[in-house]
Amino acid sequence: MSVARVTEISATSPESFEAAIREAISRATKTLRNVQGAWVKEQEVRVKDDQITAFKVNLMVTFLLED
Repeated sequence: MSVARVTEISATSPESFEAAIREAISRATKTLRNVQGAWVKEQEVRVKDDQITAFKVNLMVTFLLED
């Protein structure tokens, strides 16, 4: 039987939502072992002078707990 934990992380990218997601997963896997997946909880953009300046995502990351 497996037991998993879910933790929320956020990341921001000036390029796109996809880039922010990739950055979040890359960083999460440096600290967390056994990452199994993630889902996007929220997305938002930052705007300055009528232009999008950043794409932000909040991810729920699932990882298996070790015995």
